Amino acid sequence: MPVPLQIAYKPVSKPEVGVNNYQGFTPGKTEVLRKGANPYNARPLDSNIRIDHDVEIKVRDGCRLYVDIYRPADVPENEKLPAVISWSCYGKKYSALHMLPICVWNCCVPKESLSGLEKFEGLDPVVWCPRGYAIVSVDSRGTGNSDGSIPIMGSQDAEDCYDVIEAIAAMRWSNGKVGMAGNSALAIIQWHVASLRPPHLAAIAPWEGSADIYREQFVRGGVFNMSNFDLITHYIIKTNNPGGGIEDFAEMYRRSPISNAYWEDKRADISKIQVPVFISGSDFSSIHTMGSVRGWLELPHDNKWIRWSSNQEWYELYCEPSSDRELHKYFDKFLRGENNDWDKTPKVRWSALQFGDREAIDDIEFADFPIPGTDYRDFFLCQDGLKEQAATADTVVSYDSTSTTSIAEFSYTFPQRSRLIGLPKAVLYMSCKEHNDMNVYIILRKRDKNGKLLFHLCFPFAAVPTGIKSIDEIPEKDRQSLNLHPGSVGVLRASHRRFIPEKSIHPQFPFHPHDTEEKIKPGEVVKLEIGIWSMGVDFDQGETISMQVGGSFPGIAEYSAFSKPRPEEEKNKGEHRIHIGPSTPSKIILPFVPL
Repeated sequence: MPVPLQIAYKPVSKPEVGVNNYQGFTPGKTEVLRKGANPYNARPLDSNIRIDHDVEIKVRDGCRLYVDIYRPADVPENEKLPAVISWSCYGKKYSALHMLPICVWNCCVPKESLSGLEKFEGLDPVVWCPRGYAIVSVDSRGTGNSDGSIPIMGSQDAEDCYDVIEAIAAMRWSNGKVGMAGNSALAIIQWHVASLRPPHLAAIAPWEGSADIYREQFVRGGVFNMSNFDLITHYIIKTNNPGGGIEDFAEMYRRSPISNAYWEDKRADISKIQVPVFISGSDFSSIHTMGSVRGWLELPHDNKWIRWSSNQEWYELYCEPSSDRELHKYFDKFLRGENNDWDKTPKVRWSALQFGDREAIDDIEFADFPIPGTDYRDFFLCQDGLKEQAATADTVVSYDSTSTTSIAEFSYTFPQRSRLIGLPKAVLYMSCKEHNDMNVYIILRKRDKNGKLLFHLCFPFAAVPTGIKSIDEIPEKDRQSLNLHPGSVGVLRASHRRFIPEKSIHPQFPFHPHDTEEKIKPGEVVKLEIGIWSMGVDFDQGETISMQVGGSFPGIAEYSAFSKPRPEEEKNKGEHRIHIGPSTPSKIILPFVPL
């Protein structure tokens, strides 16, 4: 059931024909696009495709949602088809062709890899209809011409999606098996609706899907950040519903900066999911990494697969033939009932990033994740770096929490080649004389043998713009989080430091309920256990891991927030002090696995 409290909404603009590929409201319109057609001057059709536009589906409270259904046009009347649903509030005709041009390098996705019929982050009908699938693109509640105001990733979205799944399964052309696929927003909804167990949902494929947007996007570690949402609501999401709007996360946070019924409704209960699940994730998503990890750990069955990627998610979805082949085989198994060899697919495959100009090592097979036999080694913070023994004397290392460049840095140089895959964790003893709270950020950077800080390139070098042969050659204007990964990050607000061990997905990743604020006394030393998002990195002999602690988010931020700034008391003030030594054994715990 939707949450029992009033939700704040903010207005979004109306769609305009010709903008974001909006084509007007045409209920009852059916057309057939012929093989060879190329409506967007991109990828031509490989077969005839029937499109039923603006098909009305009424959900349980009477709201009318509208969907486009793409089907192979030439199948016999009695042949039944499986369906794959693409669900989001982005606009059902808003395609990757319209989104990617605003991204650095078009995310290395060439125009000929797309048809323009695909819903952004969803499957392309030009690829899937010839395989005997129907692709259903949905305008979720409140978006486009669908009724209502726009909910984001909670029980209302999940109930609506449940009803659409059941309505699609009952259509005369359907074989009664419905799947879901897609990245990011199209993946997040899959966790939520699958936990409700719609009878005709047969399989899901959440690729890069957060499962708790309080803890993983908007209030990560207890610190509010609008992330990319202002950009999305300003430029992409549209409604024709008079009086409609979209959930206002900034206002909901102002009303309750701690977690309440509203925010907990944004955390999917993965333990209730029964259908097969094919997960894909990466170290470098700024939103989805830990949703993919928690999904793997909390699914209550063994009919699950996880693959960790070294490439950016949209490139992976649209340009990696092996990824497409695997998803095709997976859905053939569970939506078409084919007796193929999908069951031979390894349950767990991971990537080890090399950083710099070296390609990652992909598809490393493991029995489970975190990897059985992982050696979690303690490295204690000392004035001269990270050591396997705690400092013999108590001391303090500090940084200016209000500066974006002031950090405390602790390093360890590897005496032999080593592989770190899994969940790092920091345990820090910290204080602040000038304020009653601290926002603490940690990033794990890699340095080469000469001490140079390295990045991971999130695309194959073969796909990047012509002439770029090295990360050093990437112009400053093109250095963004979509193409460069500096390292895994952990965040915690000191007043949100309480955690519940029995609810933690792993001892290395503490569960913070964020349900109360425990302010600190100025100068009081508090113990902070900070889960750092998953990492998979190889280090050669002589290379270095650099643990950097500071008061500002350490990643590459290119999004502007249009929302009002947060209240002043939530910002850092003054000097943050890290206490190290035998009485305050601040440390980082790193996951070593065999090479």
